[in-house]
Amino acid sequence: MSMASNPEPAPRELAPGRIRLKRVYEPPSPEDGHRYLVDRLWPRGLNRANAQLDAWLREIAPTDSLRRWFGHAGERWEEFRRRYFAELDARPTAWQPLLEVARKGTVTLLYAARDVAHNNAVALKEYLETQADSDSPPESRSHRGGRI
Repeated sequence: MSMASNPEPAPRELAPGRIRLKRVYEPPSPEDGHRYLVDRLWPRGLNRANAQLDAWLREIAPTDSLRRWFGHAGERWEEFRRRYFAELDARPTAWQPLLEVARKGTVTLLYAARDVAHNNAVALKEYLETQADSDSPPESRSHRGGRI
């Protein structure tokens, strides 16, 4: 069998800067790579045709109940992250394809929240980077900066 028929497997390591964050209202740029909206709700006032998305990944967003509970309240951030990571642990088929794309090239996670430090895209980026560093099953992983 020739080497050409066996494509190289995707790298397991995630290069620094492969996962980026950006408000969906900011103009797209070539540095964005693949652009994925990771909010459960479509952003207000944004025309779908102008968004220039590769995909809208609703299923990777926090559940409606968690999103409503959090309400972007900074004092709930640590608990939000803990709960969201638990949701992601329970839904690996939602985030694993995104991680594989990030292993091959740049991915930009798009979000609508005004708070650039406390939103689901920030937590998702942290979660994905942790998963890229670990080949262990969800039950045995520890998440950087948080408690499970």
